[in-house]
Amino acid sequence: MKNVQKAIRDAGLANQIKVSTATYTGLLSVSYPPRDGAFGRNVQGFIAPIIRFLVENNSPMLANIYPYFAYAGNSNVDLSYALFTAPGTVVNDKGRQYTNLFDAMYDAHYAAQSRLGGGNVEIVVSETGWPSAGNKGATTDNAQTYYRNLIDHMKRATRTPARPGRDIDAYLFAMFDENRKDGRES
Repeated sequence: MKNVQKAIRDAGLANQIKVSTATYTGLLSVSYPPRDGAFGRNVQGFIAPIIRFLVENNSPMLANIYPYFAYAGNSNVDLSYALFTAPGTVVNDKGRQYTNLFDAMYDAHYAAQSRLGGGNVEIVVSETGWPSAGNKGATTDNAQTYYRNLIDHMKRATRTPARPGRDIDAYLFAMFDENRKDGRES
């Protein structure tokens, strides 16, 4: 990352091109409640220097946030909470009320990087999505619901409970089935 940043700076493009990398929720040893988000000890040795680099270069952290996998892997996660359809379901995190899993996961990433000096590093959701088949809750209808509700959520003026009023950049992944990946179809 440092070498690429130097090359970009030497080319006079440091204000136009940002160098970053992606993380994902699996690197967090704690994600609930969101305010307690923390990277696992086993990854802190490489994630802390990355966060310092992002701070020094005013670059964003990219995070792959998949409420589906949290739902499919944890029997305590309600499907409606993962699909943005649970207005009656509220997770209270010391006064912060979460009505969907996406926001909780996003804020847990912020809490984790804040513990390592990256509280002001913007997080861009580089991947989010919902599978259409292959496992618990993976249906075309649920995928449609997730995408529709995520888009509606992004249009609102207020964002996550820990980051109100701040826009979230997010990229949808994948809009087609990948039939050559190993593991479950989902």
